Amino acid sequence: MELRDYLVILRKNWLLIIAFTLLGVGAAAGYTLTVTPLYSAETTVFVSSESASSVSELSQGNTYTLSRVTTYAELVSTPSVLEPVIASLGLDVTSDDLASRVSASASTSTTLITITAQDADAVTAADIANAAGSSLASVVEEIETPTTNESSPVRLTVVEKATAAFSPSTPNVKLNLALGGLVGLALGLGLAVLRSTLDTRVRTESDLAEVTEVPLIGGIPFEVKFATHPLIVHSDPHSPRAEAFRSLRTNLQFVSVGDHNSVVVTSSSQSEGKSTTAVNLALAVADTGARVALVDADLRRSKVASYMDIEGGVGLSDLLIGRASLGDVMQHWGRGGLYVLPAGRIPPNPSELLGSDAMKSLIAYLEKEFDFVIFDAPPLLPVTDAAVLAGGTGGALLVVAAGRTSRQQLSGALDALNLLDAHVMGIVLSMVPTKGPDAYGYGRYGYGYGGYYTRDAGGKNARARSRDGSRGGVPATSTRS
Repeated sequence: MELRDYLVILRKNWLLIIAFTLLGVGAAAGYTLTVTPLYSAETTVFVSSESASSVSELSQGNTYTLSRVTTYAELVSTPSVLEPVIASLGLDVTSDDLASRVSASASTSTTLITITAQDADAVTAADIANAAGSSLASVVEEIETPTTNESSPVRLTVVEKATAAFSPSTPNVKLNLALGGLVGLALGLGLAVLRSTLDTRVRTESDLAEVTEVPLIGGIPFEVKFATHPLIVHSDPHSPRAEAFRSLRTNLQFVSVGDHNSVVVTSSSQSEGKSTTAVNLALAVADTGARVALVDADLRRSKVASYMDIEGGVGLSDLLIGRASLGDVMQHWGRGGLYVLPAGRIPPNPSELLGSDAMKSLIAYLEKEFDFVIFDAPPLLPVTDAAVLAGGTGGALLVVAAGRTSRQQLSGALDALNLLDAHVMGIVLSMVPTKGPDAYGYGRYGYGYGGYYTRDAGGKNARARSRDGSRGGVPATSTRS
């Protein structure tokens, strides 16, 4: 992954990351509130040697004392030191329990021992620390005293007594909250990266590039009203979605289709927007003045007739079996050069009909009579209809729903087309969000679909110049002579 990929992950999962960070802070706060506060108290003990009569003896005594300081600090947690503390203070604990609350440390360069005691009561903690210091001095004196009646060569003196603390030493509220936030942040970031890694859905152009080298020739933004207004190029020609279909129309002229002027619009699975793409692409091309034939070749779940609001009881299936002629079933739509051939009745053998000689003859005739022929075909994964049909046309235009189609589905659809040597003209990314990191062109163009529009003198939206520099749409297909 590149830096930009991580930035996209952060932008897409910022709510998740913030939620885990707050969860970590909340967990740390809950732990802090449930833990019993403990007060700490420290007493300092000075270790010295017996008075010497010469500098040499004094040096030897200091060296001996420094070598024993660490050992004396270890004695603090032993029962010989702690049991007298328990007895003198009347504590109801064992020496092992008290050892977990008393510690000692000694610096290697000094002869000072710091004894620290913790307790839920500040006064008790100070009493334990002071008692431990006195007990340690007594134990060391007893241990270091020779068997003879001579005195101990080492003396421990309490030089700083412990006092009761005003505030608890644990829990450290600020530190706990900071650690909880950091742990939550780390978990949130890790989950965001894992979620992105495990997500196999196609969302952006970079996701497509990981599956295929087929070019992306269009991105259709998602609009809530597309279900009730499928013919967006006709009903709302100045909308971003309509402009996207005109851009797709323009980009098609750069795709080589050989001797054919026909295209099959299909998808890997249903509900990816192939039918709306086919009908709006037909409308966009027809707006240029070209003669366009829109054929509903989905002989299983036809949608074109209902979208175009025409009679669809008789159509392609009837034509292919000889029950009707082309002039009887093809209907002129609108004021331009758009003609629509509905699917007709659902036959029992759609794949065979679409691969028949009659269908090949129909394709050849339509390509001769019209400037551009668009076939709306079934999805590729459930059935082979689209792959069979695409083999006899200029190729297939594969519609991929952003955030819905998985990479496995896209790969399977491409394999189905390649199996029958069908040319894939390009990929159209449909249902693309207009905002956020998954928006079409995010991070590459620096503007959204709103950049295509200006305000006219009347305050209404007016479409600005399209990508090829003309006003009101550029002919993507030249008229055939």
